Amino acid sequence: MLLTTMLDSFFIYLVSEKNVASLTIKAYNNDWMDFLYFLEKDAGYNINIIEINEITHSLIRSYLVSLHNRGLTKTTIARRLAALKSFFRYLMQKEIIRQNPLSQVSTPKIPKKLPRYLEKEEMANLLEQPEETSPAGKRDKAILELLYGSGIRVSELVQMDESSLDLSFGYIRVLGKGGRERVVPIGKIAVEALNKYREVRSFWNVDHSKALFLNQKGGRLSDRAVRDIVKKYCYQAGTTEILSPHGFRHSFASHLLDNGADLRVVQELLGHKKISSTQIYTHVSRKQLRKVYHLTHPRA
Repeated sequence: MLLTTMLDSFFIYLVSEKNVASLTIKAYNNDWMDFLYFLEKDAGYNINIIEINEITHSLIRSYLVSLHNRGLTKTTIARRLAALKSFFRYLMQKEIIRQNPLSQVSTPKIPKKLPRYLEKEEMANLLEQPEETSPAGKRDKAILELLYGSGIRVSELVQMDESSLDLSFGYIRVLGKGGRERVVPIGKIAVEALNKYREVRSFWNVDHSKALFLNQKGGRLSDRAVRDIVKKYCYQAGTTEILSPHGFRHSFASHLLDNGADLRVVQELLGHKKISSTQIYTHVSRKQLRKVYHLTHPRA
């Protein structure tokens, strides 16, 4: 069975059956292009005729050595390896292979970094930065308030349509990773910002797009544009951290936990499949832990 044939099948499976996000597909494709380049340039294979059974444990090891010799970080090496592992797990599930060449290849250990986030006061100042005197200002205000008020991912935000909103009850419908849909509550300030934006949304909507957030040409706003918007207001507010949209998600989770929210509730709100993904936010609440300790322990 040709490697390239099964790779085509694998990527079709990711899109049509697993509903994997386009950014993840792009990352997997880039990682596989790197491995194919290694096979051709370093290992001397013809990638057009190489068969799956020629991808051996020792060949994978040689690839990992080449990545290390190129000076790539552990994070990059782990991501490249994850793309390979996902493919071979697919082949095992489809019973195309009986032995996985990566079964005994371990992923490099990556030290966990605490997520970037802002304290409540600094976040409040940042949210006041957009000037709501123009359609663009009202849109940006709605974006910032929604990111912080719901903790949704930037990919989820840009995929939202007008029909995703139920502002009368204060809910939004979000399509998350793996095509999993969830309903997320939002507060009155985010609702107010969204209502103000919707009043001027027609300013750009010349093509009658269903998208909620629009760019200057009336098309769906891209995740890159949202990142630029967030960065712009961080600089404007002079924040200690220049956040990405994901930093709003970190702040959302951290502030909920600081105020006593249950970890399982935060997991549901964030759309995490595993609670281990949510537990990282417990490490950013050390001030709250210390405060509670001093208030409650008799010997504190």
